[in-house]
Amino acid sequence: MRRGLVLVAMMLLAEPAYAVGSAGKAPESVTVTGTRSHQVIQDFVRKFTVPTRVAGKITRWGEGICPQTVGLRPSAVRFINDRLRAVAKDVGAPVNGHANCVVNIEIVFTTTPQAMIDHVREKRPDLLGYADNHDQLATLAEVVRPIQAWYSTQTRDLRGNVYLDVAHRKGLPLVVPCFFGCEDDPHIYPPDAIGTNSTGTRLGDGMRSEFHHVIVVADPTKLTDYSVGQLADYIALMALSQVATPDACQPIASITNLLAPGCAQTPDAISATDLAYLRGLYRMHAGMDWRIQRHEIVSEIEQEAGGL
Repeated sequence: MRRGLVLVAMMLLAEPAYAVGSAGKAPESVTVTGTRSHQVIQDFVRKFTVPTRVAGKITRWGEGICPQTVGLRPSAVRFINDRLRAVAKDVGAPVNGHANCVVNIEIVFTTTPQAMIDHVREKRPDLLGYADNHDQLATLAEVVRPIQAWYSTQTRDLRGNVYLDVAHRKGLPLVVPCFFGCEDDPHIYPPDAIGTNSTGTRLGDGMRSEFHHVIVVADPTKLTDYSVGQLADYIALMALSQVATPDACQPIASITNLLAPGCAQTPDAISATDLAYLRGLYRMHAGMDWRIQRHEIVSEIEQEAGGL
């Protein structure tokens, strides 16, 4: 398997492999507790999802995932990678099954997470996500959670052309005829401007938001109370979807409650609601308006869980 961009750099900051709680097995079925309120389900999806800056859509994987984990013992590494692939297949996310696939999900267990992200910020800032300026990038690079994810996204247009989501790459190039004083360049182009193909309609312009690269960083010294099974399921949800507010305790059973403060119960595994959310994410119409996408995800949860 080809090593990821970040993991190659992390060889310079190599640490001993850590042991965390026993792996166990993820349960085949999960008892879901919660509410039957349609409004609660809507709030759950609204808090989980946020449209991207460029295409304004909810992001998911368009290309097959290829995860790689470092920093744990080999048995735990295999468990987390296998579990992520299993969850992806279950919810309909694409999986790259080739042994030498290019890594696009990097899961790093390290006791120095901020030093690692600082290194990424210096060498590959585009992997931390969309930022308009240095201040936004600095905020993106702050490590504030025991497990935290960074998402690099891309936009796929109506004809299948793919563009990495970075600042100053939105919309068609501005072409301005020049009449006086600019004979050397008769047109003016904004930095990095690109042309995209879309339907031009509000309900669905055909533009799709996809993950390009995901980095998940975990500090094992802050996760000693959790099993590998719990951590693997938490990481799976974070790697397959861009959860907007993982710190908030959800009123519906969710693996995100594992690390959220003030939750009455600690989940043992990814919940049926989480899985229904992911299925809705990967079944929704990728080219539709993000409000319609949210509605489709809500409908999927209600259909699968019977309204909870």
